[in-house]
Amino acid sequence: MSVVEIRYAANAEVSRLRPIEMDFQKPGKERRYIRNILPPIVALFLIMSLATMTSEATPARAASPYGPRAVEIAASKRGAPYAYGATGPKIFDCSGLTLYAFREAGRTLPRTAEQQYESTRHISRSQRTPGDLVFFPSGATMSHVGIYAGDDSIWHAPRPGTRVRLERIWSGDVRYTRAN
Repeated sequence: MSVVEIRYAANAEVSRLRPIEMDFQKPGKERRYIRNILPPIVALFLIMSLATMTSEATPARAASPYGPRAVEIAASKRGAPYAYGATGPKIFDCSGLTLYAFREAGRTLPRTAEQQYESTRHISRSQRTPGDLVFFPSGATMSHVGIYAGDDSIWHAPRPGTRVRLERIWSGDVRYTRAN
């Protein structure tokens, strides 16, 4: 008696299942069956594995719900003068601008760049999205902060005598955080 494997396939015309027999006693049939069925199974396994890895990574990479609005608010303050300790709405220092933009977007941040750095979630450069915070360290503390606007640029209030502006990130020594 031969070894028979029964596989069911859908019959669309009659909406019922019908058996399909495969006789593996004939030489080469088993190898051909494995060679034909194994690649789709492996492909399905890989797709499912990638989907699982992607779905687990997505929350870590998800943009802040406040970030895009904070970028818009910071951009609306273009040209506002810098003043040390100022938090807006017409005059800002660096952390005052980020504090103001995020507060208006619905997220409260602490007052200083160092406090903002400590109270937000640290992310890698590859995870950054518009609306993330960009910090510039000086020694052991964060001396400057801006809002990432995309394309390696930030909105920030640079220093006394300058105004709020969009500027390319000028240093490779920066840290990124996300205010979720």
